[in-house]
Amino acid sequence: MSDSTRVVLSARNLSKTYREGKIQTQVFAGLEMELFAGEKLAIIGASGSGKSTLLHLLAGLDVPTSGEVELNAEKFSELNEVKRGRLRNRQMGFVYQFHHLLPELSAIENVMLPLNIRRGDFAESADKAEKLLQRVGLGHRLAHKPAELSGGERQRVAIARALITEPACILADEPTGNLDEHSAEQVFQLLLELNQELDTAILIVTHDMNLAAQMDRCLRLQEGRLVTQSL
Repeated sequence: MSDSTRVVLSARNLSKTYREGKIQTQVFAGLEMELFAGEKLAIIGASGSGKSTLLHLLAGLDVPTSGEVELNAEKFSELNEVKRGRLRNRQMGFVYQFHHLLPELSAIENVMLPLNIRRGDFAESADKAEKLLQRVGLGHRLAHKPAELSGGERQRVAIARALITEPACILADEPTGNLDEHSAEQVFQLLLELNQELDTAILIVTHDMNLAAQMDRCLRLQEGRLVTQSL
């Protein structure tokens, strides 16, 4: 893990309260978290503890009630939506429980999407996407659409898409939760290999304690606080 003292993603005094009429629901308050360069971090917690809310805040898909999120030392949560989107495109990759691939696009076209959003050079983007698909074992599936791929193959396409921008970190929300045991293990091991090879930090939200135990650190979201979980 190189430069492991550099913080790539952090939450400072983070609070989130939802309001519906006169009813207020506080998800958490004063939450603190750091993700270091090249680190593998798991966040676990009971259903309804706020894991998805936290992930959305860290990803800039929602804004905190108070406190801030920093991405590579930029005050991510204070940017407007357009600027957050640009920074997210450059510095973050995402892998979800459900792959969220576009069904009408081929594997290589799905992987190219983040670079196409930047209006980058098409040939360079295609070459990079092809190399990533080869790296995740799908060099023979470039032209296949999601419906023609297995669940594990779709997640590998999603991982390649997450990595194509060479992000500082990947946020993964139950990335193996929709797969059978064998495919889940293959996908998870691939994430670990790519973490080592590319030095990309990974934050995984999961309920799988076996998966969490293979990370560098594990934090439990409990009563609105993140506490160190021994595994």
